[in-house]
Amino acid sequence: MAIKDLKPTVVWNNFHALTQIPRPSKHEEKVQEFLLEWGKTHGVEVMRDDTGNIIFRAPATPGMENRRGVILQGHMDMVPQKTGDSSHDFLKDPIVTMIDGDWVTADRTTLGADNGIGVAMGLSVLEDKSVKHGPVEVLVTYDEETGMTGAECLKPGVLKGDILINLDSEEEGELCVGCAGGLDATADFAYTTAKTPAGYEGYKLSVKGLQGGHSGMDISLYRANANKAVARILLPLIEKLGVKVADFTGGSLRNAIPFEATALLAVPAGKAAEAEKTIKAIFADIRREFIDSDPGSELVVEKVAAPEACIDDAVMLRAVKAMLACPSGVVRMSRTMEGLTETSTNMAIVRTKDGHLTIHSLMRSAVDSSKAYLAEKMRCLFELAGAEISFAGGYSGWTPKLDTPMNKVMMEQYKKVYGKDMKIMATHGGLECAIMGAKYPHWEMVSVGPTIKYPHSPDERVNIPSVERTWNYLKAVLEAVPEK
Repeated sequence: MAIKDLKPTVVWNNFHALTQIPRPSKHEEKVQEFLLEWGKTHGVEVMRDDTGNIIFRAPATPGMENRRGVILQGHMDMVPQKTGDSSHDFLKDPIVTMIDGDWVTADRTTLGADNGIGVAMGLSVLEDKSVKHGPVEVLVTYDEETGMTGAECLKPGVLKGDILINLDSEEEGELCVGCAGGLDATADFAYTTAKTPAGYEGYKLSVKGLQGGHSGMDISLYRANANKAVARILLPLIEKLGVKVADFTGGSLRNAIPFEATALLAVPAGKAAEAEKTIKAIFADIRREFIDSDPGSELVVEKVAAPEACIDDAVMLRAVKAMLACPSGVVRMSRTMEGLTETSTNMAIVRTKDGHLTIHSLMRSAVDSSKAYLAEKMRCLFELAGAEISFAGGYSGWTPKLDTPMNKVMMEQYKKVYGKDMKIMATHGGLECAIMGAKYPHWEMVSVGPTIKYPHSPDERVNIPSVERTWNYLKAVLEAVPEK
């Protein structure tokens, strides 16, 4: 069975169509053209705004003209993550989907259910003539995953509705009414290189097989960070054995917990055996510590040609110490909402290139002052280590508003469809609602979605039954939207 044969057919067909269009963040041209053509083919009013957001508009179905206007919103881009043995090209290749029991997943890549399923549901509302609704707009933003650029560039006054239903949540049965804000930090260690002395042997050290995951949704699962693991191994090698480092490459996306990292080393020939023993012993400790969250962790140590040049020893040591000291993971849990992470940071990407060792982290917090305090701690840490640090991409959180007419509709319809109460919650992930709500302060905003596991990682999967239930729930909600 192919995913096009799953039910509801209209939703899965639209999702399948999206999987065939390359759409990594920053490269949304093809999916933008696809969405514009989709609107023309289906006779739906569609436009691209000045920056690249796609907006569809459909009039109310007969008898629903007096209902308040609803905006269904999702983002067109996806996170391009793959395993080390995958040859997938996210700029050219369609996603290869697979059915695994009650789940749809992909072949060693991210699936793009985040947020392709949400976009597919928005399109399906426009396509399925049996859906009863008032005036509807479907807003599909771009570049959500690497900076929420589409939401940032959305202009006030473009959208006519006053109820936003964001379709980017990832747990069926939860009504999201708030989210964390975020801030990017980049620490830069400038370095020089020197020719590798004679008598050194080359080794490539790799930590792989970690689960990774979404740096907001999954940070509270306390998974191992591959960058941290490699830095932990490097410290005694540099301090005690005189090992030199030629390259450090770890992580690939600011909002994904890094699941692979590598370092290219030059090891004194007389200490190679001791270095290998040290590497394996430290990794054994790491594996034991994270055996529950990362049972597939793997260490690979390969003998390679000695690198021609290595990074200045003093700078590399300071950088490794800073990486070990850098906060990464949960900083504080919420005191007002059980089980919710309030503040965290993810040491996401490490690169050595052109004389600069850079460390990219993404900080999140539902409390702006806590995020600012964390940024100050990061600044102090990296400045003490001799790096320059800069901050960018800051955005505030979405403050929950619980007692709104639309929240009441969402709860009532959930009870009717599911026969049980819906859980009200906030997320530690970043949602575009926070940014767009500042431009449209009169909006009532909620976020829902089917169950998606392990977004931003090659293990990403979406639950098939939850997609059908969420679709039925969305149809019921649209039919019950309050009058103007």
